[in-house]
Amino acid sequence: MPDPLLDPSYRALLGVPTLGRILVAMQLARIAQSMVSVALVLFTLEEYQSAALAGFVTFVSIFPGLVVSPIAGALLDRHGRTRLILLDYVVELCALVLIGGLALVDALPAGILLLIATASSFTAILSHTGLRSLFPILVPKPLWERVNAVDSNGYVVATIIGPPLAAGLVAFLGGATALICIAFGFGLAAIAMIGVPDPPAETASTGRLMADAWQGVIYWWRNPTLRGLGFAITVANLGWGMLTIAIPLIVLNVLGAGELAVGLVFALLGVSGMASAFIFGRVDSRGREWQMLVFPMLGTVPAIALMLPAAAGAAGVIGGALDPSQSIVVGFAFLASSVLLAGFLNGPVDIAMFTVRQRRTDPAWMGRAFAVSMAANLMGFPIGAADGGALSGVSLPGTVLLAAVAALGGALLAALMVPRHDPAGSN
Repeated sequence: MPDPLLDPSYRALLGVPTLGRILVAMQLARIAQSMVSVALVLFTLEEYQSAALAGFVTFVSIFPGLVVSPIAGALLDRHGRTRLILLDYVVELCALVLIGGLALVDALPAGILLLIATASSFTAILSHTGLRSLFPILVPKPLWERVNAVDSNGYVVATIIGPPLAAGLVAFLGGATALICIAFGFGLAAIAMIGVPDPPAETASTGRLMADAWQGVIYWWRNPTLRGLGFAITVANLGWGMLTIAIPLIVLNVLGAGELAVGLVFALLGVSGMASAFIFGRVDSRGREWQMLVFPMLGTVPAIALMLPAAAGAAGVIGGALDPSQSIVVGFAFLASSVLLAGFLNGPVDIAMFTVRQRRTDPAWMGRAFAVSMAANLMGFPIGAADGGALSGVSLPGTVLLAAVAALGGALLAALMVPRHDPAGSN
């Protein structure tokens, strides 16, 4: 293995023991997760013809797991990460097969769908936090920017591959069969994780699960960086949650395209995000985290606003002097420009957020602190999705505008609440 002190490169990551298998499992699972996020929305719209229900299904598939994140973090610190990551993949597999199977035999009322989605959410935080807290334990500090770029690109690669594939499966096989197919992605991820050992890690524990969980919340609150990220990112994610519902509706109802076009729009988000993450993953972020976080978040505001003409197409804002076919082309141009710019700006935000959280968290607290921090960061997404489902039925342009306002609020909170330098002096 190249010495990371002499060669802090992507090539040096290949020599980190067990990291390769973990990254394979991570990528398989994230592709499946990105497919689920699109397929569930399209499946619900197809089966129940309700944007509000689609938003609420997204909400219950995420939010309950975030609520129990302190307990999940304590479990990760006490019982190891790899086996709990594996548990989540198996639960996701079973949940999707159950939803798809019941739908195929016309035995899936909306209440049962919501119940299954809620149950599966409780383990999702285990894999998200377990993987994220494994990296700083396994990987030497000089390689943290590199592994965080790979981590960030794990999401964007999933965004490139997953949504178009999910949309294609829904279009050609139907939503129920598509969900069953996606379940096998989690099965492959579980197989990749079998036998991966847990790395030795220092843990601060009281020996009592609930006490450990509560201490994780206290640690997060008293850490100004983690607390600032929690407020800033969750407000910004309110907007992304709204757009998860609004974008499919813009493509399907305003621009008149099919499910496959929905996946392609989300793929554009991933393509630009991947390029950005690799570029900024080469940058030494020490002392620059605040700038890499705040300025791109501010840039996301006009990026989202570019979506407004596409959302308003049905009201004639794009039309007027244009015939319907020209209006659709212009609408797609605005929508594509919006997601390409937003994806590119997300790269430095992810690198800065992941790295500053690692640098400013005591290793003994990484399981609990990361679980609470990630839950706080993500809390806005399911709330935004639920709101987006309800608001989109009233006004799609209004939903997009509120998403831009949320992005602005998140950027301002990041500027005001995230310390420019490590208060503990370890940066």
